[in-house]
Amino acid sequence: MAAESHATEHGPTAGEYIVHHLTHWRNKELVGPFDLSVVSYDSMLFSIVIGVLGCFFLWRAASKATSGVPGRFQAAVEILVEIVETQAKGIVHNAQSRKLVAPLALTVFVWIFLMNAMDLLPVDLLPFIWTKIYGAMGHDPHHAYMRSVPTADLSVTMGLSLGVLITCLVYNVKIKGFGGWVHELFSAPFGAHWALAPFNFLMQIIEFVAKTVSHGMRLFGNMYAGELIFLLIALMGGAFASVGLGTGIALAIGHVIAGSAWAIFHILIITLQAFVFMMLTLVYIGQAHDHH
Repeated sequence: MAAESHATEHGPTAGEYIVHHLTHWRNKELVGPFDLSVVSYDSMLFSIVIGVLGCFFLWRAASKATSGVPGRFQAAVEILVEIVETQAKGIVHNAQSRKLVAPLALTVFVWIFLMNAMDLLPVDLLPFIWTKIYGAMGHDPHHAYMRSVPTADLSVTMGLSLGVLITCLVYNVKIKGFGGWVHELFSAPFGAHWALAPFNFLMQIIEFVAKTVSHGMRLFGNMYAGELIFLLIALMGGAFASVGLGTGIALAIGHVIAGSAWAIFHILIITLQAFVFMMLTLVYIGQAHDHH
């Protein structure tokens, strides 16, 4: 008890600080890696709110669009739409499919970019606000967990990649017909021979699983690493209070410089990760249109 009160009095250690910031606000503890009964309230909340905001921004740009000289916001959205449309034309050659695929790719890019951009907020800002609210509700503020970057949650990124997989399966059946797709499952890539059918089917299943897992894991890994680096930089800034004056000032200055440099570089990362996820979505859907 004495050790616990001492730790509470002097604040958390570096490890406790990181663990607290990397713990989700959930309905219960995670029992296993595939416990589907666990709900991360913070990831779900921020994903929905950010998705609604992204749709609002795109709707506002479309509703305010003019044929004359566009404003900056309209021009930025038009450039983005043109880029996505160009990429979609180069990958998905079915014009009818592009009527859905291109807007889907645009939505994926904007949604993931905005979710990634939550990493640019100060790491203690939203957790601090939630701690005050949680304490005011009569709960122990030390158990007020809050993570604000949905794409640093594996369940979110795997959910997105699973959505892409379902879309690919739908287009496989739509373009090739159910019989044609089933035939392809057992005839590609080694050839349409009855002896090769089990190996073809196994390779097809491995391909679908590998695409889905790597699609979600790539986004999660990059955003989780970025969030962790921000936490380490925050610890550098917080350490100045527990060291000497000269060292403390140096740490505070280093915290500002490192935080600013990483935030600027991270803008490239969050944009690139959203673009890569969008491009892989287009590639996988484009592959669903190809006949083997």
